[in-house]
Amino acid sequence: MKPGIHPKNYRKVVFQDISCDLKFLTRSTLDSKENVKWEDGKEYPLIKVDISSESHPFFTGKTRNLDTEGRIDKFNKKYGKK
Repeated sequence: MKPGIHPKNYRKVVFQDISCDLKFLTRSTLDSKENVKWEDGKEYPLIKVDISSESHPFFTGKTRNLDTEGRIDKFNKKYGKK
């Protein structure tokens, strides 16, 4: 393998779909300030996502209404100029 091209912190993390509260353990290089205790008793970094295969209309076959009120304000607060 070529040295220096691969991420060094490839580790187990828990992803949580906040729209349906699904959690799953997988591996990733993403960093997180939050930790969560998993079913095996160990703590892993927690990455929150808005949508996953459990809640996406393509995979579920159901349509759902997103709470769009305030989303622009939320976006501007998070990414807008201060």
